Amino acid sequence: MGADTDDQEVEPAVVATPAALAAIAELVDRRGPILFFQSGGCCDGSLPMCFEDGEFVIGDRDVLLGRVGGCPFYIDHRQYAVWKHTQLILGVGEGEPEGFSIPAGPGHHFVISSRVLEPVPSVPDHDPPEATTPTGPTTRRPR
Repeated sequence: MGADTDDQEVEPAVVATPAALAAIAELVDRRGPILFFQSGGCCDGSLPMCFEDGEFVIGDRDVLLGRVGGCPFYIDHRQYAVWKHTQLILGVGEGEPEGFSIPAGPGHHFVISSRVLEPVPSVPDHDPPEATTPTGPTTRRPR
């Protein structure tokens, strides 16, 4: 890891609004563990899908962006390739969810917004290792 030469604040790849965190806490209380998935499908690509744990199969190439309200948030690997320079913001909107997603509460569904982030420059404190293949999201900061 790099030395403590860069004290800039880094941002997670996915965060949640207070309304989304409250909805997540309520869902977990009532239903048990849940997870989120941001797909790349034509009809559901802009809405995050919420499922009970074990109700949705995560693919080998899907990317775990992080956790919101203690629940894992995954993204389709093709979507990640396009959106890897953004921070996803999980929120709550009015209306019932489309598809098979669990509602965020009566008359509400989960929504996604985003903001562009720039990579945090890394400062190695030693010679770089041999080339490796990245396996997940990188840490970023706001532009």
